[in-house]
Amino acid sequence: MRAFLFFLTLVVGAAVGLGLTWVTTVSGYGPGMIRSGPWEAWPKAGTEEADPYARAALARAGELPLELADGLAFVATKDDDGTALDGRCDIRLSGSLPQARFWTLTVTDSRGRLIDNAAGRTGFTSAEVVWNRDGTLDIELGPRARAGNWLPTGARDRIELTLRLYDTPVGLASRTSDAPEMPSLVTQHCPWSKT
Repeated sequence: MRAFLFFLTLVVGAAVGLGLTWVTTVSGYGPGMIRSGPWEAWPKAGTEEADPYARAALARAGELPLELADGLAFVATKDDDGTALDGRCDIRLSGSLPQARFWTLTVTDSRGRLIDNAAGRTGFTSAEVVWNRDGTLDIELGPRARAGNWLPTGARDRIELTLRLYDTPVGLASRTSDAPEMPSLVTQHCPWSKT
């Protein structure tokens, strides 16, 4: 009977431990996350100080994160209201970006794959985007072409945005858990909504 209880305890402990590890690695890169609105970043994910969960998540995904000295990547899967980003809807990214020498914005499907589209555009860089006069920017995301800064979403039901800031002081400030102000993400219209 003792052997059975020991074995049962071992199995339950292993199942709970592996289950919690799986949940942690699927939902991000561990506990070192900073958040600014819908944007999330893990500043230490690409450093020697990365926790075991971040290392496991990166190994599982096969990703190579930015080193903190190089920059920082922010990911958004939801809008400002907490609604999942839906590529069938019209979404507006607007506002100021944190200080950086260079940045890229990429739209991918929920698995992180680039979205094939007739326009051949999967993102913008700071060198090619059209800025507003006040130094802010507006980028439209959606399945239908628009004038100005537009990123096609391929009408995917779930999309995610990755904003990579290169040569930025944000990563160093993030060591103190201070998240910078990030641009807003607003879902403006969905085909099934009445507005």
